[in-house]
Amino acid sequence: MRYRFSPFLNLKKVAAPAFLLLCLSVFPGCNSSTKEEKPAETETVAAPENPNEVTLTDAQFKSSGIAFGQVEQKNISTVLRLNGVLDVPPQNLISVSAPLGGFVKETDLLQGMKLRKGQILAVLQNPEYVTLQQEYLDAKSKLAYQELEFARQKELSEENISSKKTFQQTTSEYQQLRNRAAALKEQLALLNINPDKLTAVNISSTIRIYSPINGFVKNVLVNTGKFVSPQDVLFELVNTEHMHAELTVFEKDIAKLKQGQKIKLTFPNLPGHEIPASVYLVGRSIEADKTIRVHAHLDKEDPELLPGMYVTALVEINAQTVTALPEDAIVQAEGKYVIFVAKTDRTFEMVPVEIGATENGYTEVKLTENVPANARIVTKGAYHVLAKKLNVGEE
Repeated sequence: MRYRFSPFLNLKKVAAPAFLLLCLSVFPGCNSSTKEEKPAETETVAAPENPNEVTLTDAQFKSSGIAFGQVEQKNISTVLRLNGVLDVPPQNLISVSAPLGGFVKETDLLQGMKLRKGQILAVLQNPEYVTLQQEYLDAKSKLAYQELEFARQKELSEENISSKKTFQQTTSEYQQLRNRAAALKEQLALLNINPDKLTAVNISSTIRIYSPINGFVKNVLVNTGKFVSPQDVLFELVNTEHMHAELTVFEKDIAKLKQGQKIKLTFPNLPGHEIPASVYLVGRSIEADKTIRVHAHLDKEDPELLPGMYVTALVEINAQTVTALPEDAIVQAEGKYVIFVAKTDRTFEMVPVEIGATENGYTEVKLTENVPANARIVTKGAYHVLAKKLNVGEE
């Protein structure tokens, strides 16, 4: 049987392979053997085998300013802290009053003003000052006459010319005038009026109040025109020489203090200010708050210090040689104190320690793990190492 050639049939036979090739070239997904793309790999930092270790890069090490050192033997004292205030002896705190009342005529004092002994504090005025001076001059005049009369009657009595009764009466009057003149003289002296220079010409209705000390004005309690009586305090003056510290110590610590013990005084309001002092007296009575007063003398005067300033006293007790590190070598992590021991130039191990007293930049340390005596310890830059350690722990 013969088949007739059909052009459409031959076209189908040719087109099928061509379509397949086109599909494979244009749509590679049609190939079932095509491989899936792999995700890009990321660089990971391996966690340290020891969780207490931390490793720094060269850049981190250089920027941290790290320095190394070793544990040292230092003579460190246990420090007892006491609180208190600066004060002056009672004889250096002066309350100024007027011996006889009067009106304040003038005063130019201000609180904090520096004074010299003998400086005029105020001028008071009162008519009674005039009366007192007049009475003294009258008594002085009468006494001069009575003194002559006494000598005359004494002579007459010795010669039996006048009776003893007359002489006795003259003696009594003479003695009374002497007493009165002496009393008035003392009253004038209290008013800072010189009786020996007083005459009828220089009687005055004013008196002057003078400073009895060198020092400062603590308080001004009067003003011009105010009437003051002898019971009133006009001014409060203070002499800052022989200033001392009044400290308080708890009953449980009293046995740690003794007379002559050296202490250091620091002041909250004067940062960096430090004054050496010594224990002068330890109280013998316990206050209601279970504290005892301690009196300390300053080794030197300081013009910046004022009575009433708050003070903290550092008392050194039980000095002994201990293992110590610089303060900067010790940091706090997770509620405990730690140091960093170098394992290599860039790897450090965090080691917990117990701390004691601190003195002159060094702190006593008690190592809770076996750290060789020659171990290299981070003495500077420990905070940077700790920060790196904490950051690594969070990654």
